[in-house]
Amino acid sequence: IFGRSVSGTQGWFRFGSVGIQPAEFAKIGVIITLAKHLDKKDSLDQLTDLISPFIHVGIPVLLILKQPDFGTAMVFIGVLFGMLFMAGADHRHLLGIAGAGLALFSTAAFLSIRGIVPILAPHQISRILVFFDPYSDRTGAGWNVIQSMIAIGSGGLFGKGLLQGTQAQLNFLPAHHTDFIFSVVGEELGFLGSFFLLVLYVLLLWRGLKIMVLAKDDYGANLAAGVVAMLLFHLIINIGMTLGVMPVTGIPLPFISYGGSSLLTNMAGIGLLLNVYMRRRKIMFQ
Repeated sequence: IFGRSVSGTQGWFRFGSVGIQPAEFAKIGVIITLAKHLDKKDSLDQLTDLISPFIHVGIPVLLILKQPDFGTAMVFIGVLFGMLFMAGADHRHLLGIAGAGLALFSTAAFLSIRGIVPILAPHQISRILVFFDPYSDRTGAGWNVIQSMIAIGSGGLFGKGLLQGTQAQLNFLPAHHTDFIFSVVGEELGFLGSFFLLVLYVLLLWRGLKIMVLAKDDYGANLAAGVVAMLLFHLIINIGMTLGVMPVTGIPLPFISYGGSSLLTNMAGIGLLLNVYMRRRKIMFQ
């Protein structure tokens, strides 16, 4: 509705030299409130039981789509589905809703691309088209994806060396400090460095799932599930777009991409996990 526009998305507030992205902090707020919401629900067996959780998350998602920031909105949807699945919702219902949503988005994309109904923004249409064929606009919307794949492929097994990557250091690769920073890892540290980074992420996610299992109550388990889902979908979307297997969206790589709002949000998420783990047993007073 108001705020500073960056790359076509009006989703930042500027206070002097400090930029704040409210959508990042909203992720933690939604995880905390949705965890409590699911904890109070008696059942998630029926399809109607899923209406209130979808409304709960749908309100901030609509505000984020208004910016428009489709990538961040997708993270919210991923968090919702992850928390519902871990809370015991019927997977058949979730798959059915996901299929219906995918069909609806495909219809909207088709109508927008054909110029019948302009549902999606022009830059969103371009990102969808270059997802299928980056070379259809190799000097425009497809430039980022092409340069990203070149950077990762040129890294080979051991990489070119720290700060020695030509695609990043010579600025052929745009946004190499934010959205496409995994491409820099692939180019400078190679396959082994990228694999090591992914192993660290897997360990982090595994510890998060373990904390979820050890939680003393459903509320703590829901909190842990939400944080794990948030981190997981960030990884899938960010790394997927750098490899050209996901559409390009402005999603940072957790703890690696430059950005204060994202870093604080991820740190708050880890704080929630540690809090749940610390209280996995009831305190006994003697």
